[in-house]
Amino acid sequence: SFSDQALTLAALAPFADAPVRITNIGHIRRQECDRIAAIVENLGALGVEALDGPDWVEVRPWAPGARRGAALRTFGDHRVAMAFALVGLAVPGVSLDDADCVGKTFEGYWGELDRLREAQASGT
Repeated sequence: SFSDQALTLAALAPFADAPVRITNIGHIRRQECDRIAAIVENLGALGVEALDGPDWVEVRPWAPGARRGAALRTFGDHRVAMAFALVGLAVPGVSLDDADCVGKTFEGYWGELDRLREAQASGT
């Protein structure tokens, strides 16, 4: 019921051990961008199979040993940028074409993400 999180769930879905299907999200095709298309395109660039329909997306797990980084498109959409940045926490080589678009809703996002990464590395 909180479709804004569909992007985050889809970006994390390749790390699951089974396919993840997110349904009833057709209206996110009409947000800042077609967010379902953004999911499919960016996951494809990462080497992840993602299928979509009018109101759903299904993400297949990464094949063993197939994790790779990629240059990803944000489509100028803050939620696309924030969601796919999470992949970069676990997979080297992930970059975003317009990281500054997060300023629309969370100007300090990159600093907060760095703070969390540093806290994790130090065990705090």
